[in-house]
Amino acid sequence: MSDVRYVTEGARVAIRRTTRADGAEFVRRARESMEFHRPWLTLPTTERAYLHYIAQLEREDREGFLVCARETGEMAGFININNMVRGAFQCGSIGYGAFPPAAGQGYMSEALGLVLRHAFGPLGLHRVEVNIQPGNKASLGLVKRHGFRLEGFSPDFLYIEGAWRDHERWAMTSDMLDQGPVLADGAP
Repeated sequence: MSDVRYVTEGARVAIRRTTRADGAEFVRRARESMEFHRPWLTLPTTERAYLHYIAQLEREDREGFLVCARETGEMAGFININNMVRGAFQCGSIGYGAFPPAAGQGYMSEALGLVLRHAFGPLGLHRVEVNIQPGNKASLGLVKRHGFRLEGFSPDFLYIEGAWRDHERWAMTSDMLDQGPVLADGAP
């Protein structure tokens, strides 16, 4: 039986929408993981910053999800679909991060599979993109496991941690979903 709080569930993780009520726990986990995420991303580490973050996720062109360990319900990470464009494009940009100590446990891999199925299913997207700094081996491994294709390189693409950072552009279309080496449940 599935839990109604969750948008979708897998074997080890469940995905639920990020809410304003998650602020205190999200901020605590973001503070605990500042060094872990440096220089890949900056998360909200104050209540004010979280209110701005959640206001962005409440926009019509975004969906924010928390990755929760099914066994405990604790936050293992987050995955957001940003800048969704409808019409002929039907595309969104995915951003994500794990919270230690859940990092490296396979939660994000399973969760990304669930979010991709949601993006290509109920959300009706045709394409999703992920932009990754070239040195972020964990993130590159995650998209490669799911069968994303490398489409290019963008110098000075995003301003993170006080500098313009280069990014590789990875993408997947709905027809590629089950062609990657890893399925939504994490099985090869």
